[in-house]
Amino acid sequence: MTDWFGDWADRYDAGLGAMGEAAAIDPVVDVLAELAGDGAALELAIGTGRIALPLAARGVPVHGIELSEPMVEQLRAKPGGNAIPVTLGDMTTARVDATFSVAYLVYNTINNLTTQDAQVACFENASRHLEPGGRFVIEVGVPDLQRLPPGERFVPIGVRDDYVGVDEYDVLNQGLVSHHQATGRRLSMPFRYVWPSELDLMARIAGMTLRHRWADWHRSPFTADSRKHVSVWQKTS
Repeated sequence: MTDWFGDWADRYDAGLGAMGEAAAIDPVVDVLAELAGDGAALELAIGTGRIALPLAARGVPVHGIELSEPMVEQLRAKPGGNAIPVTLGDMTTARVDATFSVAYLVYNTINNLTTQDAQVACFENASRHLEPGGRFVIEVGVPDLQRLPPGERFVPIGVRDDYVGVDEYDVLNQGLVSHHQATGRRLSMPFRYVWPSELDLMARIAGMTLRHRWADWHRSPFTADSRKHVSVWQKTS
């Protein structure tokens, strides 16, 4: 796994837009705090603490795993950031000497793992960190292939005066490169998009079973028109 955000860490939060506002963050924290109960939470790819800090403020002990040291530096610079322990390493292999009642991976980050084997390894690593009956939560978009005309590879994802974003699909290999141009910088990140049913199989390989699938953090029903899903798998006892 590559640290794609190291050079952008100092402006990562500024580029979040609505995803960095309380209206987007509070429902996430509500769900995770309920799932954690009296236990602790593990955030895979904790980043700059967008979710971890408000979750910790709710009284949930949070530990993070993060590949990018510059992103962790941004977390440490925030109020409360030094109180959250972070293990530096790849979320497919890094180990924490503890178990948790909930582990979570939000904001499409499972797609940062660009092979099926790596995505399976992430599920297995999450499962190793869960207590029996613990839950693993993923938020990820549904592959947007319905917007892709036959023979086309590019889908615009955002165009503003200071930003242009385009997704480039490779449907043969279930691949995606997300191109972003902003403030004189360009970032092109490879992803592997993944279907909900495929994630369920990965969970089963890792000893977990699907318990919930919602269209958003407000627990709206997941339908054929949903653009993303929040899925919760439970580790078998």
